[in-house]
Amino acid sequence: MPAEDHVCEGLSLILIVTCSKYAPVWIRAKFALATLMFTALLCAGCDPVVDIAGANFPAWLICAIAGIALTAAVRMLFATTRIEPYLGPLLVVYSCLAALLSCVVWLIFFNRV
Repeated sequence: MPAEDHVCEGLSLILIVTCSKYAPVWIRAKFALATLMFTALLCAGCDPVVDIAGANFPAWLICAIAGIALTAAVRMLFATTRIEPYLGPLLVVYSCLAALLSCVVWLIFFNRV
């Protein structure tokens, strides 16, 4: 059994104890906060780091920059084809497009599945 399965089983057990209807509300709240902090601590080391010219950058930062650059290119395409006036609230459209393209870049270059 891989080590990740043991971690997941332990977190599942903590969540079951936390969500028990017999535990007081303040205990459940403290357990939920502790579980969230513990999970964040475990996941902090999972981020891949990219070395560019001797400086280490987190991969999510590279993906965010690439997503914003791709969104700027798509915006030029929308303006050229005169689709932009029909898009709706541009702030929402381009923000969501940047998030989508950032996730696509992440999946293409850093997917470990």
